[in-house]
Amino acid sequence: MPIRRDLLKMAVAGVGLGLAGPSRAASSPVSRRPAATARGYASPAVEAVIKDARAAIADPELYWLFQNCYPNTLDTTVSMGTLDGGPDAFVITGDIPCLWLRDSAAQVWPYLPLARRDAALRQLCQGLIRRQARCILIDPYANAFSRDTGAVTPLSWAKEDMTEMKPGVAERKWEVDSLCHVIRLSHGYWRATGDTVAFDAAWRQAMALIVRTFREQQRLEGPGPYHFQRTSETPSDTLALDGYGAPTVKVGLIHSMFRPSDDACVLPFLVPANLFAVTSLRQLADMAQAIHGDAALANACHSLADTVAVALTRHGRMADGEGHEVWAYEVDGFGNALFLDDANVPSLLSLPYLGACDARDPLYRRTRQRVLSRRNPYFFKGSAAEGVGGPHVGLGMIWPMSLIVRALTSADDAEIRQCLVWLKGTHAGTGFMHEAFGQDDPGHFTRPWFAWANSLFGELILDLMARKPALLRQPLH
Repeated sequence: MPIRRDLLKMAVAGVGLGLAGPSRAASSPVSRRPAATARGYASPAVEAVIKDARAAIADPELYWLFQNCYPNTLDTTVSMGTLDGGPDAFVITGDIPCLWLRDSAAQVWPYLPLARRDAALRQLCQGLIRRQARCILIDPYANAFSRDTGAVTPLSWAKEDMTEMKPGVAERKWEVDSLCHVIRLSHGYWRATGDTVAFDAAWRQAMALIVRTFREQQRLEGPGPYHFQRTSETPSDTLALDGYGAPTVKVGLIHSMFRPSDDACVLPFLVPANLFAVTSLRQLADMAQAIHGDAALANACHSLADTVAVALTRHGRMADGEGHEVWAYEVDGFGNALFLDDANVPSLLSLPYLGACDARDPLYRRTRQRVLSRRNPYFFKGSAAEGVGGPHVGLGMIWPMSLIVRALTSADDAEIRQCLVWLKGTHAGTGFMHEAFGQDDPGHFTRPWFAWANSLFGELILDLMARKPALLRQPLH
């Protein structure tokens, strides 16, 4: 039976997908966007930003990449409709026609600063927030959903999964970050616009369910209801010990059975996901109190966030071998710790981007230095670039997402410029970001249509236009 990673490894150099080969496209001014009549959704504010950015970006190829990538989510992944009398937005990942809670939230995130002045973007965000809330009410443990809430999964690799698959669920891999990303989108939209229309009764129920699910997965009173197994030749697609994962000491951290890569955790306490949860819970507390006057939910969020934060301080760090501490990637409460970083967000590298720490924090700086070194087994350095990958698509494969996050979390002009050079030099002539590319061969890549990576690249360019405009006024060589 085909599994997800087999499908994601298809299309090396875009074979069979009508994309350009590995030749560079710096001289090509031709947009890779669909024709205007074929685009899924339109935003006047986004189009204005694309037009205005031309004067801010001196390098023609970098602007061409921005022009293609920034609107890719709107152009190709959005389907609008109505649900329970209000707007509904179903946002697919790209080449997989399902809604991932994490991906969909991250895909629209770069549009939030424009939403206050663009009714189309407000409609999109309202629709996605409403859809995500209703997905969570179907199953808070699922990571991906079908558009038809009554349908069985359309994903061939998930059809025989040994877990409680409910109608509407596409895949049921429990990942703490899925629910954190939902909170982050709601909070970000609220802060950007002041609009509260989407935060209806269903949303309130979903948020309360998130808190309850996080508490269940502290497993202080038993293993909880979630278990998952899959028949697969890939060990990271299934869980040990009857689907409950490796043993832990119940120290107050939240168990995450899968990483944001959809790979199984080795040790069940995923540290960056728990740090993300602390931030998200505090954001939810602010919303619950300010929007609905719900002191009970706000207090529950603060209490849980405080518990997890204390547990992270006590159990989430490890010795770096040089007399200092760094954040671990995974721990189990027994004193065992695993150090690596995975390119997906949340990662250790991404902690300041998610608001989980300050980029100048000494603990983060030490952790970052180790992540971007040979002491991280998934840091790869080749002739095309150097960056973080992960086990999901194998060794020697760098994820553009890691290069983007590295630049977003850096204040160093030379480091940011180098990341831009690598991103510009590794799209393999397609004009888009990919899931991963070979460290020595950008023409060997996975996922030619991966909207999250495209959105994140657009976010980086907008960030630099505001934070480091001089960097963009110089051509890249």
